[in-house]
Amino acid sequence: MRKIHRSWSGEPSVRHKSAAGGTLTALGRYLLTSGRVHAVLHVRADDRKPWLTMSTISRTQDEVLRGAQSRYGPSSPLVNVHRLLEERKRFAIIGKPCDISAVRSLGRVDPRVEWLIPYMLTNFCGGVHSAHIAKAVLRHHGVDELDVALYRYRGEGWPGPLRVQTRDGSVHDLPYPGAWRMGKFGYELPFRCKICPDGVGEVADISVPDGWILRNGKPVYAEAPGTNVVIVRTPAGEELLRGAVDAAYLEVSPVSVEEIEQMHTNHHRKAAASAALFALRLMGQGTIKISGYRTSDGLKRAGLRGIFQQFAGTIRRVITRENREHLI
Repeated sequence: MRKIHRSWSGEPSVRHKSAAGGTLTALGRYLLTSGRVHAVLHVRADDRKPWLTMSTISRTQDEVLRGAQSRYGPSSPLVNVHRLLEERKRFAIIGKPCDISAVRSLGRVDPRVEWLIPYMLTNFCGGVHSAHIAKAVLRHHGVDELDVALYRYRGEGWPGPLRVQTRDGSVHDLPYPGAWRMGKFGYELPFRCKICPDGVGEVADISVPDGWILRNGKPVYAEAPGTNVVIVRTPAGEELLRGAVDAAYLEVSPVSVEEIEQMHTNHHRKAAASAALFALRLMGQGTIKISGYRTSDGLKRAGLRGIFQQFAGTIRRVITRENREHLI
C-alpha cells in the first residue's frame, strides 16, 4: 500500500447517490473530464431486468454517475474489453477484484492492455451471490419480475436500503446489513469466493471499500454521510488520486490499517483458504493448483479457530452435497 485515506466525492449529490462515499464514481468522472481516458468500463443495473447487472461503457460524467451504487449480484463487465481494445483509445476499468486480475493476466499475452488501460480500479469484494437471491427478494415482497422498475442494493444514503420499486410506484425496502447478508433468502457464497485471494484488490491501481465508522472496534451501519477508504497500490493510482484531490473531485482524511481491518473482518476468513483446499483433497474432491498464495502468512493470521472453521466447513459442505446428489 502506497497511500491510504478515508475518502468521499467532493460533489454532495454524487456522494449521496453512491453506495458509500462515491469515490469510484468520482474517480471515473475525473478520468473522463481530465482527458486521461476516453471511456470508463464498468457496470450498472440492467435496463430490462433491473435486478440483474450489465456491462456498460461510459464516455461522459453523467453516464458514469448512472452506474453508481453497488451491484451485489453476478456481473460480467469484461464482455466489452476486446471491443474497447479494438477502438485503440485509452480507457479505465472499474470492476470486481477478480475482473482486474483477469485483465492483468490478459496483459501478459496482449500488449495493448498496457498501452490502452492505464487505470484499473476496484472495490473490496466479500463474494458474489447468484441471481436467485434477487428473485427471492422479489418473491419476499410479492413483486412480479415484470413489474420491477428499480432494484437498488445500496445508495441514496449510506448505506441506504435494498429497494425494489414497481412500475406503479410502490416501494419495498430492506435494511442494511440484514438485506446484504440475505440470510432468510438462502444466501450462500460460491466456493470460489470463499477461497478467493483477490477480495481486497491487491492487483488494482486503487481499491476502494466502505469506510465504516467504528464504535468500540466494530463498524456501525447507521445512516451517515457516505465514506470510503481509498487504498493506493501503484504509482499510476497515486498520480490519479493526487489529481482527483487537486481538482476537488475527492476529499480525503486520515485512516489507519488497523481501522480498515476492523471495518472489513469478513476478509480474515479467507486467510485459511489453504485449509479448505486440504480438506477437499482429503475428501477425494477436485481442487486447484495455486502459486503465490502466501499460505503460511494466511494460516498464521487465521489462527487455529479460523483454520478449523474452514476445514470443518468444507468437509460439511462436501458431505451435504453428496447426500443431496444421492437423494436426487
